[in-house]
Amino acid sequence: MYNIINIAERVIFINRTLKTAAVFLAAAICLSGCGQKSEADVYAMRENLDAQTVAEEMGIGINLGNTFEAYYSDDANLNGFSQVVGDGKMSDYEKCWGAVETTREIIDGMAESGFKTVRIPVFWGNGMADGTDFAVNPELLERVEEVVKWALEDGLYAVVNMHHYDERLIMFLDEDEAVHAAERVWTQVAEHFKDYGDHLVFEGYNEYLGGCREGENLSDDERYEYTNRMNQTFVDAVRATGGNNSERVLIASGYNTNIDKTTAFRFKMPQDSVPDRLMVSVHYIDNAMYWSKQIGGETWHSYILQQCELLKNAFTANGIPVFVGETTASYDGQMVADPAYGTSQECIRELVKIAKEDYGFVPVFWDTHHDDGTAFYDRVKCRVTDSVNRGTVERLGE
Repeated sequence: MYNIINIAERVIFINRTLKTAAVFLAAAICLSGCGQKSEADVYAMRENLDAQTVAEEMGIGINLGNTFEAYYSDDANLNGFSQVVGDGKMSDYEKCWGAVETTREIIDGMAESGFKTVRIPVFWGNGMADGTDFAVNPELLERVEEVVKWALEDGLYAVVNMHHYDERLIMFLDEDEAVHAAERVWTQVAEHFKDYGDHLVFEGYNEYLGGCREGENLSDDERYEYTNRMNQTFVDAVRATGGNNSERVLIASGYNTNIDKTTAFRFKMPQDSVPDRLMVSVHYIDNAMYWSKQIGGETWHSYILQQCELLKNAFTANGIPVFVGETTASYDGQMVADPAYGTSQECIRELVKIAKEDYGFVPVFWDTHHDDGTAFYDRVKCRVTDSVNRGTVERLGE
């Protein structure tokens, strides 16, 4: 999932991530303490709100992972839209990778736990009737809107992106066709949400920028140019819809969301019609250490600092906030090779402290539903599962 060249690692990563009375208790606590926003707040745009201020307010975030971005694919279908899942209801897609159906109580619990941001990845091809014109299913738009509104009413930032669908467009279409499809989809999504306030943020894509159509060979320069073109298409499409989208904060996606590639000089931030409204998205500041199972020691710590320095020099020092849209939420025991920073939970706390407090980035945990209750955030009990992790979110999320 980290690098298009290593599909095996993507599979490993996906595999690692795949209401009762407690739900109602969590909901009751949240409703009494979360501070529900008014209808006017949900649609409010603060004057001259720049990306840096938004980044500071975003605190620590969590992904609603393996949920709206879940899909069943048909590789013979060159239009890149998904097969029908179950009865074709939006809930069938939402649950097809093992998630529970998202409820108001789940979002309320995220706010009550101390998160300030929820990232909502979306596969916009689900339920698409005809992939040749890339018409987004209205039911999918309405369902995503429902969850977005819950988040905004709880005072959370909601980040909506194009997730995995960008991968299928790039894999199965030539560059001009993929750019056209991305523009078409983002125009529809942005138009649907253009009246929502500044706590709604759009993120262009996920991890596949830098890829190309299967069977094609592009040079490094061509891959960067393609990446930059897709990001520019995203920004232009959103801004063209007007309304609150004229000044909404947007997040440009990095090349594979890889830090080394995204901080290279060939990656260019999009041109924008309004100043200081763009962030950049990367994933996993512990990337190489995760795969080499060198977690917890000085080598791990030094690597994280080195990655953060690259991001600081390329972006934050130039006024562009960094959104770490997928941040590691746990390490299994065999990955903690050195006990210098203790347990998985203590390593995660140090990781997030560096990202947020030392460098001012926005870390967003990659998290999915686990039936055994071992996820970072339990979507049945509607709370952060581990007490140490709860403390991390509460202390560092401010």
